[in-house]
Parts: sequence; C-alpha cells; structure tokens
Amino acid sequence: MARLVKTEPKGPYELKNGTESTWICMCGLSSEQPFCNGTHKKTADEKEGEVYTYDKDASSRTEVAYISNKDGTRTEVK
Repeated sequence: MARLVKTEPKGPYELKNGTESTWICMCGLSSEQPFCNGTHKKTADEKEGEVYTYDKDASSRTEVAYISNKDGTRTEVK
C-alpha cells in the first residue's frame, strides 16, 4: 500500500549533544532515514504553495495538480 506524506521543511533538524551535532532529515527524501544525506538540496527551487512528488530515489520530481480518490473523484492540491 502506498502512502502520500506531505512535508514542507526544506532542510534538516539539528540535534545537539554537547559539542556534537546529528542532522535529522525533515524533507523526507534522504535514503539514510532518519538521518540527513543532503538530498533536501533538490527542494531548493520548489515554488511556494505547489505540491511535488519524488520517485523512490529522489532522482526525479513531478508537480501534483490533484489526487484521485477511491470514489473516482479528484481533490485539487493547489
């Protein structure tokens, strides 16, 4: 079963432990979850208010205009 998870952050969250930091992925694109691997840089040119989907390895992006519902109707996402 697939899930559509909407997340808006375009950068990681820093967890500080004394003088050391661990960076947690907040964009959802890292292949090293829950840790950041820098993939969030691909979100830099996303337009505010638009919705995008990325393929499994975050190598390509698609702008989403609507979501198909089980009953055959569509929900606009813009």
